[in-house]
Amino acid sequence: MQTDEQLKELVKQKYSEIALQDKDTNQASCCGSGCCSTEVYNIMSDDYSHLEGYNPDADLGLGCGLPTQFARIQPGNTVIDLGSGAGNDCFIARKEVGESGKVIGVDFTPAMIELARTNADKLGYNNVEFRQGDIEKMPVGAGVADVVVSNCVLNLVPNKDGVIKEIFRVLKAGGHFSISDIVLEGNLPEKLRQAAEMYAGCVSGAIQKEAYLGLITANGFKNMTIQREKTIHIPDDILSTYLSAAEIAAFRAGDAGIYSVTVYAEKPRAEACCAPGCCQ
Repeated sequence: MQTDEQLKELVKQKYSEIALQDKDTNQASCCGSGCCSTEVYNIMSDDYSHLEGYNPDADLGLGCGLPTQFARIQPGNTVIDLGSGAGNDCFIARKEVGESGKVIGVDFTPAMIELARTNADKLGYNNVEFRQGDIEKMPVGAGVADVVVSNCVLNLVPNKDGVIKEIFRVLKAGGHFSISDIVLEGNLPEKLRQAAEMYAGCVSGAIQKEAYLGLITANGFKNMTIQREKTIHIPDDILSTYLSAAEIAAFRAGDAGIYSVTVYAEKPRAEACCAPGCCQ
């Protein structure tokens, strides 16, 4: 079993490889840095090309949803994107906030930050910035954001509860988030859960859907809704790297499911009153 720090280093290494790859030959999806078959391409990611603000240079196919489309971003908002990669969701969000708003992308991987900054410079955006940092301890002040978005990133973080606490901290009172992520129902085969490559591929790092949603409500968020859900199918040729044919058949016949969910929730407008008699 790898430590949290070892898992973080694995993620940094894998996503550095993706950032440094020639995009025209990059077959990487959220399932890893090109190590899987060509079937992997787009098994998790969605088509962003129809959204205003889309820039193909920033789309590495690493997402598992379209959180920015569902994020209810308004002109003038400040938006934080967690795990901003090459800038894809940031540039979509920038179209929504307009010239009067601001977008901050936070990413753990220096190579991704460099690539995102290059893309922003090419586009001439002066209200989009990228900060290197751990989303378990964001390089952002408290109460800064109107909206937080993230696309297939929390499943890569060992301390998911810590990230959700940080999202609560950086949001303004009344702010909200829209996050796409991978969750599970039922139990994955142990060999998949132990595979480091599948952790970097967003699968074995995912937790049970009920536990995931429970962390959100336990940290004080309200009005939680699932905006979108889809089943993720991992092709047999990928599974065969870790499982025998019989184990794959048992997995297919079992009750385990892998899903992409886009979750929305709000930070309350005022802290709950704790003193007796102070609430109306």
